[in-house]
Parts: sequence; C-alpha cells; structure tokens
Amino acid sequence: MTATAPGTDTPLRVGLVGFGLAGSVFHAPLIAATENMVLDTVVTSSPERQKEARAEYPDVRIAATTDELWPRAGELDLIVIASPNRTHVPIATAALEAGLPVVVDKPIAGTAAEARGLAALAEERGLLLSVFQNRRWDNDFLTLRKLMAEGELGDVWRFESRFERWRPQPKGGWRESGDPAEIGGLLYDLGSHVVDQALVLFGPAASVYAEADVRRPGAQTDDDTFIAVTHTSGVRSHLYVSATAAQLGPRFRALGSEAGYVKYGLDPQEAALREGLRPGPEWGREPESLWGRIGAGESPLSGGGRPVPTLPGDYPAYYAAVARALREGGPNPVTAHEAAAALDVLEAARRSAREGVAVAL
Repeated sequence: MTATAPGTDTPLRVGLVGFGLAGSVFHAPLIAATENMVLDTVVTSSPERQKEARAEYPDVRIAATTDELWPRAGELDLIVIASPNRTHVPIATAALEAGLPVVVDKPIAGTAAEARGLAALAEERGLLLSVFQNRRWDNDFLTLRKLMAEGELGDVWRFESRFERWRPQPKGGWRESGDPAEIGGLLYDLGSHVVDQALVLFGPAASVYAEADVRRPGAQTDDDTFIAVTHTSGVRSHLYVSATAAQLGPRFRALGSEAGYVKYGLDPQEAALREGLRPGPEWGREPESLWGRIGAGESPLSGGGRPVPTLPGDYPAYYAAVARALREGGPNPVTAHEAAAALDVLEAARRSAREGVAVAL
C-alpha cells in the first residue's frame, strides 16, 4: 500500500496525535500490543499528558505539536489521529501530504464530502487511510455476525442497537460543546459506532429518520438520539444513543424469520483498557452470565431461549490488520469510503431531526 513500510523484521514506527481518552485508553495500548509495531512519538501539548505518556511508554518521544512531525516524516511509518474531531481533516491532510499512511479515529470528518476528499488524496498518493471503528470487534457484534452467517436467525427483519449511558450531569469538554465546528454530540460520537455496525451487517441505507433531543439542564448538544435506518436490503435498523437512559435496554436485539437474538451489556474491552489492563490470552472474554440468548416466542429475561456463547472481543485485530495492510498490501480494515457512507447517514439523521422528515439517500 505504501513505500514507507519497513521490512517484516523492523517495527512499524507510529506517531500518535492526541493523548486524551482516545489516545491513552484505546490507541496507545493497542499499538503497543501489536507485534512489530512500536509507539515512537506522542503528540500532546499538555505537560500532564506528556508525563503520563512517558510513564507508561518510557522510550516514547514527545512532541508538543504536529508541526514537529512533518520534518522527520521519514522516521515514521504511520500517523494515528486521536485528537479532537475538528482537527481530524487538517491533520490527516498534512500527514498524507507528508507521505505518511494515516489512521483516524471516528468520525473521520464532519461531512461525507470531507471524508471522500481525504480518500481521494490518499488514493492519489498511494497511501493507506483507515478509520478506527473498534466496535466492529466488539464481542456482541462478532457473535451476531456469526449467528447470521450460520443462518440461525433466518432472514433478519429488524435490528435494534442501543449505546446507552446514565450521565445526568454534563461532563463538559469539546464532545459536549454546542459549537458545530467541534463536531460534538452523541449523534457523531456514539452514533458513528451504531450506524457503522448497522451498515456492515445489513448494507447501504435507503432512507433515514431521526429524533435528536437535548435533555439535560446545561447540555449544549444532543444527548438523547434515535436513528431509524431503512436499508436497501429491506432490513430496518432502530439505533439509540443516549446519556440520559435511567434504565439500560439490550445492547442488541435482532429479530429474524426463524429466531431472535438478545444481548445485554457492553463489550468488556473498553472497561479493561480504562482499568489499565492490556491484551493477553484471556482478552475480550466475558462470563457466561452475560451471554445473549436466542429463541422464538419467549422472553430472554425469564430464561426463554438458549444461551449463546459470546465470542471474545478483539480490538487488537484492528491494528494487526493495519500492519498487514502496510507490510503485505493486505485489505484496509475500515476504509474512508465506508466511513463516508456512515457520515451520509449521520448527515441525513441531523437533517431529519431538524426538519422532522424522513430523508432519502
């Protein structure tokens, strides 16, 4: 994919931009856990975060700004962008123009047009441009894909996905800013995950309807949002993202012509990473008590149906695939064009919520 990738015996040298939640909890540990990939440089202007980065990764180099990266682009093999959403497009553009492959945290951009512009630049330069959609490697998502591939549900007619939290007080920061330039709010944050998963499972969207509310006192952007996607395949996806859910619904509910699958609880990998745990032999496994259930005409809450062993979650698979793409020309695990298709849905959802109409794609 790119001429910058070193030989198989030489580690890929990664420059990580941003060391907040995304950079420190997700990207840095997964990069460090990937065979023949090394965290070379962390870019952060915060003295506190610089100290945290050095404490966990003693050999890492620190840069205060991305401007310090480009003069030594030849010393790096990949740039990972985990900085605030508004910076994704300009930093990705600068990295690609410097001749470096790029991974961008979701959402890659604020609009589908910007995402496709970045994709075109990467293709022109012959460089990898990938989007970090880690929820494709959640345990429940992997399990549902397996059940569907094996025909356990028959034809899926309706898919419900919930990414709900109970956070009655806004935390502040750019993610909850009302400034459109920040690309904050749950529609673009958690919505990026649930929309991407639905498109992977059931294909392109034909139309979108959405409701977006600002519920909490002092909140500046959407914190309780519903998205209904009608896929060209005929499947309907009902997607919920909320910070105001006093009672959490099932993470997944997939209803088919033969059976339904219901799964409660979030994949354990994020919690493990936040606690400082790192990928190992038992990574991504959950106890049997949390397994989902499959059946027909019965309530899983009263023990109906049969338990389905949940496949282990596998976030490390993402960077392993990026490494194969750089070294061997393997497939890009998440393309910018796929991210643009998800942004088409998010933009349609924003318009639908604003105007109170369904939007055809």
